[in-house]
Amino acid sequence: MSASQSLTPNVRERYEAMVAAGELASDPAQRAIIDRLDALNEALAERRLASKHSPLGWLFGKKQPKEPLKGLYVWGSVGCGKTMLMDLFFERAVVKRKRRAHFHEFMSDAHERIHAVCQKIKAGTMKGSDPVAPVAAEIAEETRLLCFDEFSVTDIADAVLLGRLFEKLFDAGVVVVATSNVDPDDLYKEGLNRGHFMPFIKMLKQRVEVFNLDSSTDYRLEKLAGAPVYITPLGEVADKEIERIWHALTQGTKGRVDRLEVKGRWIEVPLTACGVARFTFADLCERPYLRPIICASRMPITRLCWSTCRYFRRTSAMKPSASSI
Repeated sequence: MSASQSLTPNVRERYEAMVAAGELASDPAQRAIIDRLDALNEALAERRLASKHSPLGWLFGKKQPKEPLKGLYVWGSVGCGKTMLMDLFFERAVVKRKRRAHFHEFMSDAHERIHAVCQKIKAGTMKGSDPVAPVAAEIAEETRLLCFDEFSVTDIADAVLLGRLFEKLFDAGVVVVATSNVDPDDLYKEGLNRGHFMPFIKMLKQRVEVFNLDSSTDYRLEKLAGAPVYITPLGEVADKEIERIWHALTQGTKGRVDRLEVKGRWIEVPLTACGVARFTFADLCERPYLRPIICASRMPITRLCWSTCRYFRRTSAMKPSASSI
């Protein structure tokens, strides 16, 4: 059944509507990924019907394939639309138990859970010696579909944990969709004891289809072309211009609340979508515990959009500057 005939919500229809409205430029490379995302959603829908928990499981269960369902790993350069496509997919995914997270946020959560289990084992309140197994089972119970933004591995603690954790998640039937700037073969490149990490890469490539989103256009930079550094004076005109820029950068994607960990402190992000974060001046500069972070550290945010009518583009290699794009 084609995407246009399918009863399953699909990315293609939303993408075509955004192109027709002038919110996006049609991109052949993005369209190829969209076909795979919609095919995956169809497969998820079929397996959901075949589940023993489904009222129609008795009818569709006999057709349930035995092989595990493969996820997707989409990698490519910055600004080519990976996050936007994944967010469109996540919004339309039929799976009820689903989670969308920045990869490092997910790993931080996994480490915290494992530490908590270790403490319980040490205290004798939990049996067993492997803290990874119960954490993986807990995550698999919560989530059938995991969507990761910016999948990358630079930390040796993550590298050590990934293989054991994801082997159990995959065995439990968890499906992974991830975006990354890195070819999976280059994950943890030149990392300490990388040879021990290679089995994870092999397993990952067996459990996901790998696609390179090869688009020559950096759509984020294109959306910022001609935009002023400062929008003044404050007022209705400035507010409308900020809204226009926000809409252009996020392609109309619905925003969400998030938080980031920087140097052991959590920064609440009031609104974020498609790798763009939006703050008021007060959110960043009127909270004493944030001032040292904002002024002295690198922030893992691609762009900041201040609703006090100034914004600037950020990369991980740049220091904060309130006056630069």
